[in-house]
Amino acid sequence: MMPKDAIVVKDLTKVFGTFRAVDGIRFTVRQGEIFGFLGPNGAGKSTTIRMLCGLIQPTAGQGTVAGWDIVRQADQLKHHIGYMSQRFSLYEDLTALENLRFFGGIYGLGPERLAARAQEVLQQVGLWERRHQVTGTLSLGLRQRLALASALLHEPPILFLDEPTSGVDPISRRNFWDMIYGLAAQGVTILVTTHYMEEAEFCDQLVLIYQGRIIAQGAPQDLKKAMPDNILAIYPDRLGDSLDLLKQQPQFKDVAVFGDGLHLYALFPDRAEMAIQQLLSAHGITIREMHRIQPSLEDAFIYLIERASLRAGEGGNDDSGRVDRVQHG
Repeated sequence: MMPKDAIVVKDLTKVFGTFRAVDGIRFTVRQGEIFGFLGPNGAGKSTTIRMLCGLIQPTAGQGTVAGWDIVRQADQLKHHIGYMSQRFSLYEDLTALENLRFFGGIYGLGPERLAARAQEVLQQVGLWERRHQVTGTLSLGLRQRLALASALLHEPPILFLDEPTSGVDPISRRNFWDMIYGLAAQGVTILVTTHYMEEAEFCDQLVLIYQGRIIAQGAPQDLKKAMPDNILAIYPDRLGDSLDLLKQQPQFKDVAVFGDGLHLYALFPDRAEMAIQQLLSAHGITIREMHRIQPSLEDAFIYLIERASLRAGEGGNDDSGRVDRVQHG
């Protein structure tokens, strides 16, 4: 029987030589949650997933997945999870159906069960009509669906998705997330890493990981609410020049491009508006529009990363490893 806490991680650490890829992280994933892992490249997301799937051993710490210990019971654990890696792990010279037969053999499914499940999952992801098509001739979005089908073949209660939509078009991403919602509604627990902020919004809970440490965790809406409401949206006629100028000013923090404008965190927004107008005007830049906005998840992400980076640069003050745990209410 699946425990209520589907994934439990305590002080999990992974060191490669002198590099601490994952540094004492803690989190819990409830059964049926869509749990997002968000962070820049090299933050430790994929390393964490590989430890939780029993593919590599942690240097220190503990973890259980579906009640199985990730170190002592790694072999048993692999039969209770589905894992979809960034590269999909498909054999491109096999047909879609042949790929599933191969993975079914690895999972130990008998012939009758494998035939039934292969049809079920291919229909579930909309590939039954293409079951005899060679995988290498499928579009990236369709290969993504096939990779999901192979991860679901043995009906695992927990699914790990590592950057599952990287490189696919927006429509394929949206369709993929519709399938993820459907799986979660059936009680499947899903841990997903992503670079896309709009995807992070779809998760029930998020952790933000930076340089191997979790720097914040909570529901997406609560992470946004935790950020000070001091974001200015600026729309200048010379975006690149404006960005360079504002980044040179120490009083302005977290300046970033958003679409055809800039978002800027200012401690005193009213004063900042006047200073920005004067600075850009002095360089011949016209501001078409400037106003205060509610922080987006991307604003919160940039703000928290900048704050964590500042703490690390200060030489490890007492709060340098603190996690911002954001809870509703």
